[in-house]
Amino acid sequence: MSYTHLTINERTKIETLFQLGFSARAIALHIKRHHSTVSRELNRMTSLSSTYEATDAQEDYQHKRMNSKPKGKFTPIRAHNLTQALAATWSPEQLEGRLKLEQPQHAVSFKTIYRWIYEGKLVEGNTIFLRHKGKRRKPRETRGRFNLGLSIRQRPREVKQRETFGHWELDTVVSSRGKSKGCLATFIERKTRYYYAVKMPDRSASSMEQAVATVLEELSLPMLSATVDRGKEFACHENLLEEHGLTVYFADPYSSWQRGSNENANGLLREFYPKKYDLNTVDQAELECALDLINHRPRKCLNWKTSHEAIMEELSHLA
Repeated sequence: MSYTHLTINERTKIETLFQLGFSARAIALHIKRHHSTVSRELNRMTSLSSTYEATDAQEDYQHKRMNSKPKGKFTPIRAHNLTQALAATWSPEQLEGRLKLEQPQHAVSFKTIYRWIYEGKLVEGNTIFLRHKGKRRKPRETRGRFNLGLSIRQRPREVKQRETFGHWELDTVVSSRGKSKGCLATFIERKTRYYYAVKMPDRSASSMEQAVATVLEELSLPMLSATVDRGKEFACHENLLEEHGLTVYFADPYSSWQRGSNENANGLLREFYPKKYDLNTVDQAELECALDLINHRPRKCLNWKTSHEAIMEELSHLA
């Protein structure tokens, strides 16, 4: 039989029998408890007095039970800090990793953060701060393709293994059908996961060529190679090699995992610009703010550093 605590009725019987001169063993037989339980109860309450009072014993028991409950890790200050990070588009897992890196003594698990959100302790239970869960089935692409250019299988090993800095993945994020031709050219550096995007008037090869030139001018970062899909906007690959020395490698058809960093980052950008959004109306300052939030999130693949911190380290090595 599982152990149960003494009740107020049992304590009242103990008080009565103890005043009548019964021993601990005799009292235990009457209330059908182990004699050690009765003995400990009497010793606990008669250590400072020769009498045993059932009401005092019950109050002492309830007070100790309240103090024995763990207080937990939730505090108003911690809730404020977590809410600020969630508002800055950090995920619960990113929060856990960053806390372990910077304040291990105050770290909480991402499961705890999720529970606090769902309990309404953080951001009033609003799950809009969380990324979409699960994978979405993507329709087969029907836009123009071509079969020229260097295959991803010809890409050097150090590029594949992310050992060297300056190798990028490129893609486009487009407006919803019927909205406009406006789109964004997206760039992510494979080693540091630094993410950038610029507006394009349409998804043409000439627009992509201009977008690459704009990024090279604005960022002043080395761009040695680019891994892309076989969309028609990358038909300018020969011009990119001739004008900027940018070697372009093409992923296999329907193999988005070969450009996983860019696909994931585009998903992050979609949090700010959902698929129904007309990208032709995107404000440049607003876009830069979204990119800044993404690049200042701690990343698990970077040992919980941010992409901004990672690229600053790489640039310090080049200086």
